[in-house]
This record gives sequence, structure tokens and C-alpha cells, in this order.
Amino acid sequence: MLKRTLAAAAVLVLAALPLSAQAMAHDAGDKVTLTGTVIDVNCYTTHQQTGAAHKACAVACANKGVGLAILTSDGTIYMPVSSKPADSQNPRLVQFAEGKVKVTGMHRHVSGLHTIEIETVEAAS
Repeated sequence: MLKRTLAAAAVLVLAALPLSAQAMAHDAGDKVTLTGTVIDVNCYTTHQQTGAAHKACAVACANKGVGLAILTSDGTIYMPVSSKPADSQNPRLVQFAEGKVKVTGMHRHVSGLHTIEIETVEAAS
């Protein structure tokens, strides 16, 4: 009888493991406010181009669909995301290209990627 009970308990534990993993996989995130520079991800990561002299290029790239992101002073890049499908965040950031912004939103760190679901964005000094 004890063997059957232990075997049944082991089967239940093994069956519950995938459910436990799925529950942990969803990162609800943390509400944060951060300040950083809006960068053109492509030019920044491939050519190290950033700054006021690069603004026209960043705007042109953003208008063609290249992702904009926020680079903080510690070197972390935050990719803006939306909970809505096909909801590019470039239109919210393009006016600030290569400028400093203050952003409030939901931060998630998944598989090494920092994302922020933007609630508010404004120019920062």
C-alpha cells in the first residue's frame, strides 16, 4: 500500500512540473521610471553611431521601421514593447530620437532582453 501511495505521489509531482514551469515563465514585470537616450538600435549596435549628429539618420531609420530603444547611463538598452499585437512604439519615440527621455512603464527582463511597456514618455534634461 505504501509503495502505491508513493508511486501515485511521484506521478502527481511529475505531472505538475510542466504547469509550475509555465506559471513561472510569465514575468508580470515591475513598474519603473527610467531616463535615457532614444537610440536607433541598428546604427547603435552595428556602427556605434549615436548623438545629435546622428539624429536625421535615426529618424529616417525609425520611419522605415528600424526599432528605437532607450539607452540608460549604465549601458542597458530597453526595447519598447506593447501588449497589443503589431503596435510599434516608434511613433511615440521618434520625436525624441537621439535625445534624452524620461519613461514610466512596465519593465520586464526576459532571456537577457530588457523591455519596457511605455505608459508615459517625456523629454528629460
